[in-house]
Amino acid sequence: MSPNAVRPVLLRSRLNAGTMSTPVAIVAAVAGIGAYALYTRRSSASAEVKEPFASFGFHQLRLKSSDLVNHNTKRLRFELPDPNVKSGLSLTSAVLTISFPNGGWIPCIRPYTPTNDLNDKGFIDLMVKHYPNGKQSTHLHSLKPGDSLRFAPIKEIAWTPNKHDHVALIAGGAGITPMYQLTRGILSNPADHTRVTLVWGVNTDEDIFLKDEFGKLEKEYPGRFRAVYVVSQPGPDSKYAKGYVTRQVLEGAGLAVGKEGKEGEDVKVLVCGPPPMEKALTGSKGLFGSPKTGVLHEMGFKADQIHRF
Repeated sequence: MSPNAVRPVLLRSRLNAGTMSTPVAIVAAVAGIGAYALYTRRSSASAEVKEPFASFGFHQLRLKSSDLVNHNTKRLRFELPDPNVKSGLSLTSAVLTISFPNGGWIPCIRPYTPTNDLNDKGFIDLMVKHYPNGKQSTHLHSLKPGDSLRFAPIKEIAWTPNKHDHVALIAGGAGITPMYQLTRGILSNPADHTRVTLVWGVNTDEDIFLKDEFGKLEKEYPGRFRAVYVVSQPGPDSKYAKGYVTRQVLEGAGLAVGKEGKEGEDVKVLVCGPPPMEKALTGSKGLFGSPKTGVLHEMGFKADQIHRF
């Protein structure tokens, strides 16, 4: 929110004073001035915060680079106000991107999870998949270095090291970004011994745009991290399994409840992907808000073991 956004409030107060009773007009004017003063004080205070996303607030960041990762995904790097500080985002945090595509009056707001190391200083990276009818993804793909975008931080679940023995990350398409952030955060923390299994469903081989990064993590953390891919439209020479994220795929990845000597293991399942995929996995809500259908429910996972991003 900018000071300009508050000025119409003051203007409307003055314009409407003639049609209001004097006390009401005064109250309206004072309220407008108070809101402006409060915003100014908060803006001044936020300017002193070194890590911009450590607390809630709106920040305008400049695009430093835009690189094509595959046929429909770009890596966008945005510069932080101070090149010597971290973003302030915590593990499993995301950012809201706010824009006004084509100069419109109605804002377009979409969440994205940064994919760079949260200890990096001076920038955040977003992996943005372009959807033909997606207003925000189309706008973000059109940005050129030097252009700006407004952001605000949001938090998902609070991750506690070693709270669970095993975390299963099930992603579809661009839903991989929060899973990548969490995987890196868990494995890079020497005090966190949580085992991680990733199952990622995509449309084509080319859509596995983080395979090198995940491959490196598998080599660095054998026995602690495993990545499984399933492709709905694999190429003729594809080495990946064809199909979708089904019960058979999940059980093949070692997520069968009570099997392989892991009965009693505390498993947390996180799901992020297209709505039809999430519904198939987590089911619809029952009378009291608990999933009554869905692949994970059928496999024996309980409602409190499952979280949808």
